[in-house]
Amino acid sequence: MATIITITSGKGGVGKTTTSASIASGLAMRGFKTAVIDFDVGLRNLDLIMGCERRVVYDFVNVIQGDANLNQALIKDKHADNLFVLPASQTRDKDALTEEGVEKVLKELEHQGFDYIVCDSPAGIEHGAIMALTFADEAIVVTNPEVSSVRDSDRILGIIQSKSRRAIEGREPVKEHLLVTRYSPKRAHEGEMLTYTDIQELLRIPLLGVIPESEAVLHASNQGIPAIHQKDTPVADAYLDAIGRFLGEEHPLRFVDYEKPGLIKRLFGGK
Repeated sequence: MATIITITSGKGGVGKTTTSASIASGLAMRGFKTAVIDFDVGLRNLDLIMGCERRVVYDFVNVIQGDANLNQALIKDKHADNLFVLPASQTRDKDALTEEGVEKVLKELEHQGFDYIVCDSPAGIEHGAIMALTFADEAIVVTNPEVSSVRDSDRILGIIQSKSRRAIEGREPVKEHLLVTRYSPKRAHEGEMLTYTDIQELLRIPLLGVIPESEAVLHASNQGIPAIHQKDTPVADAYLDAIGRFLGEEHPLRFVDYEKPGLIKRLFGGK
């Protein structure tokens, strides 16, 4: 039975699509047959980050409306075996996503033997975001270490706990995970941003990982490569650790402690 993971956030620009691409890629790298779906109808960024924008012929809405079958719309990823991308439509309205249509696509993916279905949700609580959250088995809430982002994430948790299919049917709740992105240990140490422990204390859900602030994310996006493939970078290592924790492994948190540079390093330009 497929596990449906929704990557969500209350605020835009927190690295949610970057996270969707890396989480889906990481699961595929572990040998799981994985699909990642872009629910952001009208904008469509996932295919750019996955580097498959030129191969989009049919999209999620085409499948829902019967203009194409699922196999016609799925794009096989170039970087990881077992990974397939279902892009969003750039020309349709978000209302084109119906609960019945989304459920039909998810069930067909499950029938095709997918282990994980990763849903890249739009930010906030608009229609596409609600559709992405409705069928979630697990949710990864992505937040930056700033008060407005954390506050909006708290609102998203309320939506998950009240509007998901699991909540409506009185089943076991959606399993929630917290992922903190764009984290700077130095700035957190100096009080310029919230610490990851502050965020966890405010939201009170299990911490899946902390992704450090890094230019490697921008480089990866520009190259059409998920950040998890940027080998030997803290960002890739942090995402790999998060995948391990998601799968039940124990990994110590890295890239969260600030080490004050010594005198020699400060004299020669270290920060």
